[in-house]
Amino acid sequence: MPNYMISYLGSPKPMSPQEGQQHMAEYKQWMASLGESLLSPANPLKNTHVINSAGALSAGSATTMSGYSLIQAESYDAALLVVRDCPYLKVGGSLELSEIVEMSM
Repeated sequence: MPNYMISYLGSPKPMSPQEGQQHMAEYKQWMASLGESLLSPANPLKNTHVINSAGALSAGSATTMSGYSLIQAESYDAALLVVRDCPYLKVGGSLELSEIVEMSM
């Protein structure tokens, strides 16, 4: 069964602490509903740096990716149905869905 990465884009902030708590509860419920298809739950990113081909380092990100989750689904369409229900979309965030290609070594 294929694996997929859900990339969280942006970092929307809830308007109040109560809304933040409600959002987190909805997000945890969504993750729990994925059962065994959730391979790696929410993985926030921090301290991001870009390293260019010359080896120069600069603080910050070249993208707006703020985290990721890994899921397993029968097909891209099935994974897309899972992503469309993610509460991150309700707070102004965007998601990117990518199938992970298995590489042999």
